[in-house]
Amino acid sequence: MFTLAFIVFLLSDVALRLWLASRQIRHVRRHRAEVPAEFSDRIGLYSHQRAADYTAAKMRISMVERVVEAAVLVAFTLLGGLQFLDLRLGYLIENEMLRQLALIGAVLALLGVVGLPFSIWKKFKLEARFGFNRMTPKLFVLDALKTLFLTLLLGTPLVACVLWIMANAGANWVWWAWGTWVAFNLLILWLFPTVIAPFFNKFTPLNNPEMADRIHRLAQRCGFSLGGLFVMDGSKRSAHGNAYFTGFGKARRIVFFDTLLSRLNVDEVEAVLAHELGHFKHKHILKRMVVSFGLALVFALLLGWLSSQVWFYVQLGVVPQLGRPNDALALILFFLVIPVFTFWFTPLASWFSRRDEFQADRYAARQCSADALVSALVKLYDDNAATLTPDPVHSAFYDSHPPAVLRIQNLKHG
Repeated sequence: MFTLAFIVFLLSDVALRLWLASRQIRHVRRHRAEVPAEFSDRIGLYSHQRAADYTAAKMRISMVERVVEAAVLVAFTLLGGLQFLDLRLGYLIENEMLRQLALIGAVLALLGVVGLPFSIWKKFKLEARFGFNRMTPKLFVLDALKTLFLTLLLGTPLVACVLWIMANAGANWVWWAWGTWVAFNLLILWLFPTVIAPFFNKFTPLNNPEMADRIHRLAQRCGFSLGGLFVMDGSKRSAHGNAYFTGFGKARRIVFFDTLLSRLNVDEVEAVLAHELGHFKHKHILKRMVVSFGLALVFALLLGWLSSQVWFYVQLGVVPQLGRPNDALALILFFLVIPVFTFWFTPLASWFSRRDEFQADRYAARQCSADALVSALVKLYDDNAATLTPDPVHSAFYDSHPPAVLRIQNLKHG
């Protein structure tokens, strides 16, 4: 019965994703010939058509990628791929902890190999075609090696700890594993601004007194303690622009992509940051962390129950090994299969995210000029080739931000 449910949900997942992507392609192409009235005085027809073509190209590659991912999932489960790996490593490695770590590592490595051609195509074909890619093959390889290094350095102790807890903590292992996961995520959030991010990019203090003064005054008005303003050399990888907050307490900092600062004026930068501070004021980040950790507990409890059910393994194409721990098998199967079932909650998560974005926009409009935020958003839509005419159904299902036209209308008419 579970095998049938898995197949039905997987096929439905793939079919729905392909249908939504097809709708998005048709919709943006149907509206390719005319810029929406709200943007006609600021965005030219060439830029609008470029955004439509970029969106359609991304959708097409995502359709192929999802079909391949589904095929790989079936190969790992129902076609016996995971069973083969487990048995082979059982012959080769006697130490149980090393065997289980090797099994998880092998699965992640194979998934990485499958995803690598898509990453290369997106970066060096798709992004390059539309003028966004600035990454060299050398930098791409260096980033991959750095990511692998950090994954091994930080991920291996975490997985080993969880496996040890599963084997030794008895019936309460779920709570200990969940606590370990929460602690690990908090550690990563603490390390990211000062250790992890500088491992990939160069950060320099913002060298613009007028802009720095405006930002500090804005932060004071919003009750936001600020530890520093930094510029990141994002242009060495991409022409896309962005800005973000990171860190805790007095160590909180604002980071600008150099590509963003090259396009926005002081008023527009202040407006964009006021929007981000709106998320802080409404405690969106804290609420999302609480929800994330709460859902992690729910999934941990579900994993705790499923890992003790023989049918969970057998009906996904794996026979548990007798006399040996199968904790790694349980972890792999769970994290491979659970997205097939949770995918259907995507519209709910997207709706909550769009609601938060509207709240942050309203807050920004009260703190500074709404017109400046509109101007900044229009420039970002234009520079990033974001479609101004997304398909309504696709947008409702996936988009974490409101459609451009609706967002601008809300800012203009408050």
